[in-house]
Amino acid sequence: MSIDHRGEILILTGTPGAGKTTTASALAALDGSSKVHLHADDFWHFIRHGAIQPYLPEAHHQNEVVLDVLANVAAGYAKGGYFVIVDGIVGPWFLEAFAKIGLSLPVHYIVLRPALETAIERCRDRGGDTLSDPEPITALYQQFSALGPLERHVLATEGDDRESLLLRVTAALDSDAYRLT
Repeated sequence: MSIDHRGEILILTGTPGAGKTTTASALAALDGSSKVHLHADDFWHFIRHGAIQPYLPEAHHQNEVVLDVLANVAAGYAKGGYFVIVDGIVGPWFLEAFAKIGLSLPVHYIVLRPALETAIERCRDRGGDTLSDPEPITALYQQFSALGPLERHVLATEGDDRESLLLRVTAALDSDAYRLT
């Protein structure tokens, strides 16, 4: 499989455990145009002192700064001719940063939505230093449950294996139906 979306940005988002990183990594490995995979979590980890867990209400300003930086980095790579895959929890409340650059670059927004139980199970199975507490996972899940006009950007993923999800995401990209306007 090959994809060519040079000069474009894909925001691949959803709740923890939705399959964002797995799918983004698979997309980035496909033949076609040169690609950059930006893992949004890394941008929060760059804050070495004074970091606030991003799912806490008091992290709002920090999160806005991080998303502005992430959007500008993505735009820089896209302007350089790369297809940029932004993988992370980028809810509608953070799209302002990408809306600014979307005026000059195509920005796709795909929300992966597994069943809540699947998301919690995947997070628990990961281990390590990742979010596994069902309470914040459920809260984030609920925030992605009713997206209003952005609901058209949702891909329900229950029953998809990795390969079928990759095929559905590439088809969504090719359709241009998931572009932010």
